[in-house]
Amino acid sequence: MVDSVMLWNEPNNLSHWDFKIDSDWKQFADMAKRACRVIRDINPELPIVLGGISPIDPKFISLMGSHGVLDELDVVAVHGFPLDWNHWQVSDWPAKIEEIRAVTRLPIWVSEVGASSFGAEEVQTFGLRRMAELLRGTVDRIHWYSLFDLPATWTATTRHKEAEGSAYYRHYYMGLFREDGSPKQAAQEFPRTGDIGMCQWFHFEDHRLDLAVKLMRELRVDYLRTGVSWADWFRPGAEEWFDRQMDALAGFTTTMTLCFTPEHLGVTPHYTSPAKDPNDFAEFAAWAVDRYAKRSQAKDSQVKKIADQDWPSNGEHAMACGSNTGREGVKA
Repeated sequence: MVDSVMLWNEPNNLSHWDFKIDSDWKQFADMAKRACRVIRDINPELPIVLGGISPIDPKFISLMGSHGVLDELDVVAVHGFPLDWNHWQVSDWPAKIEEIRAVTRLPIWVSEVGASSFGAEEVQTFGLRRMAELLRGTVDRIHWYSLFDLPATWTATTRHKEAEGSAYYRHYYMGLFREDGSPKQAAQEFPRTGDIGMCQWFHFEDHRLDLAVKLMRELRVDYLRTGVSWADWFRPGAEEWFDRQMDALAGFTTTMTLCFTPEHLGVTPHYTSPAKDPNDFAEFAAWAVDRYAKRSQAKDSQVKKIADQDWPSNGEHAMACGSNTGREGVKA
């Protein structure tokens, strides 16, 4: 089931948001706040997560606070790959989390953490063990990136190919399983305890979907992060594909990420572009949440039953309810 929705992916990374156009992120903030409000209208109990930031930058979180975005959210998230792309050590993970905790009271998720097998499978196995050890008990949720290697014929989602040099090819070795589905050494070491989740993106009509479900069940994955692409929404057959994808993943506790601007709706024709009209993203968010994360009928009935009860006076009611007037924190 979808238990949370994430707005965008790495909004402070040029590979996912064009901050050359939106240099102060005001357009992103406006878009995110509009999406939050329509999501609350449909399912006020659904946790809303800020797209995982990469690099981990407390100044960006503070900026989102100054734009009023954090007031609309329930969780912030971060991404880190110190063995592959980041300019900090694996052992710095706790300090990087504390940097974010210093600027927000919101719960923190690590929605992508990983290590490639580009140089050696033993390095990936070390990264899995060490980063799980450092992050457990430090954040509310952890998603390992990723289940599969990126197929060799696909293009990695990055605008830094030239700058990355040979590091670009690390994108193709992030999976616990190779492109053909065969396991790497790290797959045998993945904790089958349910507390380490998985991040796996699926392309439109992705042939790996059924195998992914099978492998994640074998790994005893509970928490899953995946995406529903706004850009793909305009493809013929998109809604049928999304239905198939989300139905196949219904057995996992899923964070549904909404991102990627359709070319015809962007300020420039690129998936990283700010939208010409931020309400267009809000419309897509409303559709996705209504279709895959709508408040359940059972919950509606329960709320109505509670509302129909004869409550004591306001003061007594407040005492009975613990005087909690805010949204409850997200529980992992």
